[in-house]
Amino acid sequence: MRVLTFLAALTLGATSALAAEEPSGCDKFKWPIERERAALTAPDRAKLASGAEQAALPASAITLGLVAPADAKLPTPPERAPKDGSFAGFTSIKAVPKAGLYTVSLSSGAWVDVVQDGHVLKPVAFSGATDCDGIRKTMKYQLSAQPFVVQVSGARDNSLSIAILPAP
Repeated sequence: MRVLTFLAALTLGATSALAAEEPSGCDKFKWPIERERAALTAPDRAKLASGAEQAALPASAITLGLVAPADAKLPTPPERAPKDGSFAGFTSIKAVPKAGLYTVSLSSGAWVDVVQDGHVLKPVAFSGATDCDGIRKTMKYQLSAQPFVVQVSGARDNSLSIAILPAP
């Protein structure tokens, strides 16, 4: 029993330490996020339901409606299993103007899978911080000029904003 108590205390301590190490504030991102943050907070964001197809890369951010993971019908199983009570959804983009490096940024915390040509892409770079109004995380992906899907899972709310922009 003492071993279990010790392990529980160790786990709680590690979890608290990890949370304490999470960067806080807009100045804690690894690269400038002003453009992404402006897109994510713009009042003219298109509102899309989960599963919506977009003919081309959106010119600005979108607000994606999310549903329970069982109802989301994600095209590819997420790399991280969603927690109970969370939300999920996806959007597909049929045309990318040109191959290159793109940022995918979220207004709030969630797991992101970018799927292209049947493969889950690994981000080239990742940055995130808490306590920055309008943006929670941003990732850089190398995309080819082919259709792709952005899947979101594990979100706390039933919608979030997504900006997909060419990297500067």
